[in-house]
Amino acid sequence: MAAPSDTPPAPPAVPPRSSVRALVWPAAAVLLGALLVHNAVDGTPSGAPGPKPAAVASSAPVPSVSPTTDLALPRSAPTRLQIPSIAVDAPFTTLNLDATGKLNPPPANDKNLVGWYEGGVTPGENGTSIVAGHVDTKTGPAVFLLLDDLRAGSTVDITRQDGIVATFTVDSVETFSKADFPDERVYGKSTTPQLRLITCGGSYNRQVKDYTDNVVVFAHLATAREN
Repeated sequence: MAAPSDTPPAPPAVPPRSSVRALVWPAAAVLLGALLVHNAVDGTPSGAPGPKPAAVASSAPVPSVSPTTDLALPRSAPTRLQIPSIAVDAPFTTLNLDATGKLNPPPANDKNLVGWYEGGVTPGENGTSIVAGHVDTKTGPAVFLLLDDLRAGSTVDITRQDGIVATFTVDSVETFSKADFPDERVYGKSTTPQLRLITCGGSYNRQVKDYTDNVVVFAHLATAREN
């Protein structure tokens, strides 16, 4: 997975290759000093171990939410991600740490699937929620191929299990080298509802089967409504 810049170029054509684009995953998005975890293109985790995920709070009752509310939402797992400006409409799967402390990526056999790190906060809660998706797979372009086309002001809708649709407004889209990834800035704690969308970007290194960069979308909760 990768991360976009403020003025990203058009996404490159996807050349055929025998393995999935390498993804960089947050191992514990809500902890200060979280370490970035690199997943190899074949889906086998490799890289630095991550800290244990934060405790998960129990679900709270569904509130009555108006379209103009700016209050944080209670915990409720996401079910669908929609980004109209880049034609994304995808279901969620959960992402967890494996036995070695690395975060598993979404299945690579489903091009239209995004993953949410369930060890962190849910989208709309106070804190930083992490959503990751493939930019491509063995079979071609995937759900986050055009992620770096988003701009400040773009909207991201996340439907939750409690029936609330949380709408996030994009603040910035930035590209970071995987060799110098700003863990604290991307995954650090927040006192307001924040969202990070992450995928791969930059050039593709065929020798190591990995992309050089990560595209990260920074967004905040703008409104919430009952679906």
